[in-house]
Amino acid sequence: MNRYRSLQKGFTLIELMIVVAIMGILAAIAIPQYSDYTSRGRAVAAKSELASIKTAVNVCIAETGQIAGCNQNTNGIPNTFTATRNVTGDYGVADGVITATSGATDIDGVALTIELTPTLAAGGGNMVWVESGTICNVDRGLRPGQGDCP
Repeated sequence: MNRYRSLQKGFTLIELMIVVAIMGILAAIAIPQYSDYTSRGRAVAAKSELASIKTAVNVCIAETGQIAGCNQNTNGIPNTFTATRNVTGDYGVADGVITATSGATDIDGVALTIELTPTLAAGGGNMVWVESGTICNVDRGLRPGQGDCP
C-alpha cells in the first residue's frame, strides 16, 4: 500500500477556463434578451397606466358628443400626470389624442413615445383607439397586434 498517494484537490486550469467561457456565452445571450424583456414590460405598463386618461377622454366625448375640444384640464381630463418608471413625461391631451413618453427604450436607449388616438366608427357606439408612436417597436416595445398597435 502506498501511503503517499497523490490526491487531486480543486480544478485544473482548463476546467476553469471552460466554465468561464460557458458563462461568458450565456451572459452575452441573456443580458440583451433581459433588456428587451424589461423594455417590453415597461411599454405594456405605460399603456396600462394611461388607461385612466383614456377613460376620461371617453367620458368627455360621451358628454360633448365630439372628439374636438377634449383637451387636458377640460371636461374631467387631468392637467398633469405624475411621472412613473413607465410613463416618464411629456404627457398631453389635445382633441382626444393622448401623448406621453414611456420608460421603454429602443436599442440605443432613446425613450419610446405613445400616441393614443380615439376614433368613432360611423354609426358605431364603441370607441376605437389607434396606438402609434415609437412604442409600436417590434424589438423593445409593443409588437403588431399587441395593445392597439397596427
